[in-house]
Amino acid sequence: MRNVPLADVDALPQAVLAIGTDYAKGVLLETHSHRRAQFLYGATGLMEVGTDDGAWVVPPYSGVWIPAGQPHRVRMVGVSTRSLYIEPAAVPRAGTQCAVLKVSALLHQLLLEATDTRADYQEHTRDGVLMQLLLHELARAETLPFFAPLPRDPGLAALCIAFLHRPLIHAAPGDWARQLHKSERSFSRLFRQQTGMAFGEWRQQACLLAALSRLASGTPVTTVALELGYDSPGAFSTMFRKRLGRAPSSFLERA
Repeated sequence: MRNVPLADVDALPQAVLAIGTDYAKGVLLETHSHRRAQFLYGATGLMEVGTDDGAWVVPPYSGVWIPAGQPHRVRMVGVSTRSLYIEPAAVPRAGTQCAVLKVSALLHQLLLEATDTRADYQEHTRDGVLMQLLLHELARAETLPFFAPLPRDPGLAALCIAFLHRPLIHAAPGDWARQLHKSERSFSRLFRQQTGMAFGEWRQQACLLAALSRLASGTPVTTVALELGYDSPGAFSTMFRKRLGRAPSSFLERA
């Protein structure tokens, strides 16, 4: 199915529905949720996903797992999506949080093929077997580290959200501590309790998410490095390669 609203087919008894949708660059899907779980795959471009729990960036050759009923918003950066909508009783993954999953070559081809199936396919047919294989591949897909958790503490959450909008790699924990009227030690303890990460680790992760978005939009590597406050493009490239296993220039080419 292509460019079909989920509402038109959601009531069908099929456990898995596959829909392909094309989006113009920069489209923002405001906060919404689905009765079914969703696996949202960008066959092209990049997606930014946000929930009350945090922010995800979904680069090419990866997709985002969205549990049933999870409110989320998505910004599209030149994306043609292939989505699976899965009945809650048939979901292949546990947990209540979104997650970015690596899309293997096999899963990629299955997702493309699935969007050519009829909505009312029968389980015992080729299309039904294809959907079952998709569930198996989703269950074994690797989780990728493209997530920055958000704290529940209102003051700390406000600082984190502001940072996600304008990340700088040299932001000092002492500055954040002063804004919250805490000692640096108390702030560090609060930050880890609220996010499960040390401040420096979270800061680097947030900068990485911003870098992925900007690279996918066509911003040169040097510009991205300087905008994020790195001392040099080389320092930025070293971090990028350490975290993702390849240079930012190669990511830019794939995006």
